[in-house]
Formats: sequence, structure tokens, C-alpha cells
Amino acid sequence: MRIVGHRKLQTIAYCASAELMEQGCRFNDEIHRLPTGGQTFILKGVYHFKSHEDANRHALDCLATGMAKIALDRSDG
Repeated sequence: MRIVGHRKLQTIAYCASAELMEQGCRFNDEIHRLPTGGQTFILKGVYHFKSHEDANRHALDCLATGMAKIALDRSDG
């Protein structure tokens, strides 16, 4: 096995330091800046499918439609 880099694990503390709080805020801000981070493209409701293949097809159709809408919006503005 090859190990590339390392990750510093943060300890869990009862009271967060200002530095950890700032890191958490930056992480939260970056997550909210991700494109379409809050969208699933599947309309709310209850769906019943005869098979898993039908459910997967529906999910992929919703995803493709949502991605096409985003691409269209981005190309206009």
C-alpha cells in the first residue's frame, strides 16, 4: 500500500477554539458555494415503481433534466 500525504485529526473538545470555529465557518461557506448543492432535482411526492430499474430510470431522468436546466441557465447569463 502506498500512502500519500497525511491528515491531521482534530480532537473533540468541550469548548471550540476560535480557530476551529473559523475553520468550521469556512467549510460551511464553501459547501454552500458548491453548484446546486441544495437541489436533488426530484420533485416532492410519493413515487411507486414496479421495479428498481424503473426507479433508477426516473432518478436519472430527473437528474438529467435538472443538469440540462442548470446548463441552460449558465449559458444565458
